[in-house]
Amino acid sequence: MIWRSIKWIAGLGLVAAIALTLLGKKTFHVEATIPAPPSAVWEVLMDTAGYPEWNPVFVSVSGPYEQGGEILNEVRDPTGEILKMTATVAELIPERKLRQKGGLTGFITFDHQWLLEPVDGGTRVTQQEVDRGLYLWFWDSSWIEPAYRKTNEALKARVMSLGGR
Repeated sequence: MIWRSIKWIAGLGLVAAIALTLLGKKTFHVEATIPAPPSAVWEVLMDTAGYPEWNPVFVSVSGPYEQGGEILNEVRDPTGEILKMTATVAELIPERKLRQKGGLTGFITFDHQWLLEPVDGGTRVTQQEVDRGLYLWFWDSSWIEPAYRKTNEALKARVMSLGGR
């Protein structure tokens, strides 16, 4: 009888943990228009060695931006702390899309995309991210979209400083 109760409570705890993990989802989305062709924007995004010169959030990116490549992103949070996150390049379409995924399944995962779309007057740049996991219930992610907006603004300034070619 006691054993049955223990198994029932353990089962309920497992179901609750799975539900919290599945229900833990946050989506972030920011856009900017840069008055330059996608090729000029893409060139800056692919020049990871130049990130420390212009990028206020992704202050360092190490590893190859190639399909399946392992990347180490160093991200500055609002307190100035540098967070290190390993990602895998899940999708790479030159001058269109860079998609990176990483994290610990169940705890916290991220799926971050840079999307470039030609529009009248230049390129629409979208950063879109979906985070999932139990940790989202405890993490203050309110800084993510403002940080991505700052990054898009800095990207625009960098592309324009290079002549937007």
